[in-house]
Amino acid sequence: MSTKPSKHLETFPNPFVNRDYQIHMEIPEFTCVCPKTGQPDFATLVLDYIPDKKCVELKSLKLYIWSFRDEAAFHEAVSNQILDDLVASLKPRYIRLTARFFVRGGIFTNVIVEHRKPGWKPKPTIALHQFETQSNIRK
Repeated sequence: MSTKPSKHLETFPNPFVNRDYQIHMEIPEFTCVCPKTGQPDFATLVLDYIPDKKCVELKSLKLYIWSFRDEAAFHEAVSNQILDDLVASLKPRYIRLTARFFVRGGIFTNVIVEHRKPGWKPKPTIALHQFETQSNIRK
């Protein structure tokens, strides 16, 4: 695999296709360029997805993210483009991208975009409670 930026996202088969499970990634080194000023924009990307048949290969994701470094893009456009590309490659049951851009002009920008596979519904969340112990009861 190349060590140069690339728009190609590699995938591999989901090893547990019969189970809904969440994959969480934090990508703290995203950069692109402001289309108005030409100055760099920095963001932390938080990616959460529930795979269907495919998972994203991490090195290809790193090279894909790197490919935006010299591209001029508004925060909203680049966030939606990344999500669209991931949806096209993975066809996940669910995916959410949160792009937390660093301050520019005194304003922090967070862009949150998501996609659900048609017909997919999450199972209800089960709240697990901490067991009471004698030390917790005495407090």
